[in-house]
Amino acid sequence: MASEFAYMTALELRQLLRAKEVSPVALVESTLRHAEAMQPVLNPFVTITADLALDAARQAERAIMSGEGGGRLCGLPVSIKDLTALKGVRFTSGSRTLENFVAPVDAPASERVKREGACVIGKTTTTEFGCKGSSNSPLTGITRNPWSLKRTSGGSSAGAAASVAAGITPFALGTDGGGSVRIPSSFCGLFGIKAHFGRVPIFPAAATPTLAHVGPLARTVRDAALLLGAISGWDARDPFAVAAEAPDYLAACDESPKRLKIAWSPTLGYAKPLPEVVEIAANAVDAVEGLGCTVELVDKVFDDPAPLWMAEFYAGVGTRLKEPLQKSRDLIDPAVLALLQPALDQKLEDYYARVFQRYEFREKVRQFFERFDLLVTPTTPTPAFDVERDLPVELEGEHIVTWVAYTYPFNLCGLPAASVPCGFSRAGLPVGLQIVSRPLRETDIFRLAAAFEAARPWSAARPTIH
Repeated sequence: MASEFAYMTALELRQLLRAKEVSPVALVESTLRHAEAMQPVLNPFVTITADLALDAARQAERAIMSGEGGGRLCGLPVSIKDLTALKGVRFTSGSRTLENFVAPVDAPASERVKREGACVIGKTTTTEFGCKGSSNSPLTGITRNPWSLKRTSGGSSAGAAASVAAGITPFALGTDGGGSVRIPSSFCGLFGIKAHFGRVPIFPAAATPTLAHVGPLARTVRDAALLLGAISGWDARDPFAVAAEAPDYLAACDESPKRLKIAWSPTLGYAKPLPEVVEIAANAVDAVEGLGCTVELVDKVFDDPAPLWMAEFYAGVGTRLKEPLQKSRDLIDPAVLALLQPALDQKLEDYYARVFQRYEFREKVRQFFERFDLLVTPTTPTPAFDVERDLPVELEGEHIVTWVAYTYPFNLCGLPAASVPCGFSRAGLPVGLQIVSRPLRETDIFRLAAAFEAARPWSAARPTIH
């Protein structure tokens, strides 16, 4: 049974809460009922934290009734992906090797949403250590897409996307080390964004500390802006944290995108998208041009940097799992297992050759953005595929993550990147448009995304879950 508040935006709910027209406790109780009802259908949660959420709701209610108002997320339900620490709650990273591990501390993002008054209803599913762009792990099984239960919700922020698309919470926190916020956002018809690397600090250190981001998934651009604003800002525990005041993302949503210079690249020069996906994305780009932006077609932006990304990502995860690799390999996802040992077997000089090539790649991308404010591409080469698979049948033989093609380059260079819903396939599945900005220019993404949302609204479209 859906919550009476399902599919309301966070900003709408916040207005009702502040006006005392809705009780935070009633909202959270309804949300928890909806989460419990959807769990056997979609499987979006590793752990539902009912007591934690209700305690926060009672505190929010006291703050609102006393006139204190609470924080900017006061009384709003949210979930947190199980690659981000939530103190006192199981922290499995989607792995049977950590099935019973309990987080001793809050990650900065968890700490901040709680401080702002949000009510954390649970930890959501992920592929093992975020290693795949699909939605299954040996620990939690399959997470399904609300738009079609036979399709993947995408990965690795699988449960976050499924739960938001199903209307359980208006937004959720995911992580993104190679596209893990953007891929599921594309597959589930959501807006998802990773800010510039270090804009949202991470602690404890991720398995892939030079690639990892924490970011929001939401049904509307402004809801994502609200949540991103709450979690952004410097933290001394993260050596990569951006030491600058975070922009006002919500205010940026009200700014015109006119005169933005935009590069449109259907393939980046190497991706293998379905013609249908390119057609839908190109139609969206026509609408972008109609907003007053200057758009230039760029067939090739750079060569595929997949080897650079793989060397970094899987070496990090392999090091984190080194002991299980030696003593309990049977606990690890076989598809992931096949990638970890080769990464660990890299010679030191070969690994560092990739590190230096990464810096060269980053400089090439920086020079590209001297000509443009934004780059737009499809987010994924296909819509959501069969839930039993790790990659689309059309791309059989590709790597279990790099089939995505469009997303991981921008983790290598740390640029802000988002996925915006831009249409539906002939099978009725969502398709996403990726928007990438210059360094630290998330506001340009919000300017364009909010204007595009107004021109081509998508949030009224809802899946029929059965």
